[in-house]
Amino acid sequence: MKEVVTTSVSGELSVAGIHNPSITPYLPARDKATGLAILVIPGGGHRVLAITHEGYNVAEWLRDHGIAAFVLKHRLAREANSTYRIDVESFADTKRALRLIRSRAAEWSIDPGRVGAIGFSAGGELVSMASTSFEAGDAAAADALERHSTKPDFQALIYPGRSGDIQPTKDSPPVFLAAAYNDRQDISEGLAEAYLRFKRAGVPAELHIYGTGGHGFGLRSNNTRPVGQWVVRFEEWLAESGFLRRR
Repeated sequence: MKEVVTTSVSGELSVAGIHNPSITPYLPARDKATGLAILVIPGGGHRVLAITHEGYNVAEWLRDHGIAAFVLKHRLAREANSTYRIDVESFADTKRALRLIRSRAAEWSIDPGRVGAIGFSAGGELVSMASTSFEAGDAAAADALERHSTKPDFQALIYPGRSGDIQPTKDSPPVFLAAAYNDRQDISEGLAEAYLRFKRAGVPAELHIYGTGGHGFGLRSNNTRPVGQWVVRFEEWLAESGFLRRR
């Protein structure tokens, strides 16, 4: 079955009908590469993937700043007639993608110990799940991918779905959080409350709540408001946290 791609009036793409999960690599030029890698998971309510402003645009920006990025297309649990489940197939696709990236670290010139994940809205929900319920690699596994860990080394949750359900532990990876004041209450307030839970768990965290931006601001070149600069703050956080090291 073919994927269903829809183009909005502004030219942005959304994708549905995904039955063969995949990642699309965006690799920086070797002279710019930092060795850092990030799995990018777009949102879309688990019905579609808003793959332009929450996927490709983000990956291109990261690539241009020396960071290898990988846009995930995962199976969608809430599109019409779907038999998939968020905590089964969608989550499995997320974990598999993290393992795949680490398994090809030498080929893609990345550091397998600096592989993070960023998710938007429903994609943030999956990143949060991967950062809470992770699996170590099994050196004896017959499947070579299963020998690699599913734990992101850091996480970025951008207006994540189910913010109120985020329950970090002391083993959760460091987190960058961003949303807008005028987003839905469960996200704007939920993310602020999640930040406090990260702090109480002893997990390094940085939170940005922008005054405007609503839900789904993603990354667009024509967004000149302060919220449009969240990715710059993210890069600063990566550097300050020690993940982004220029070669």
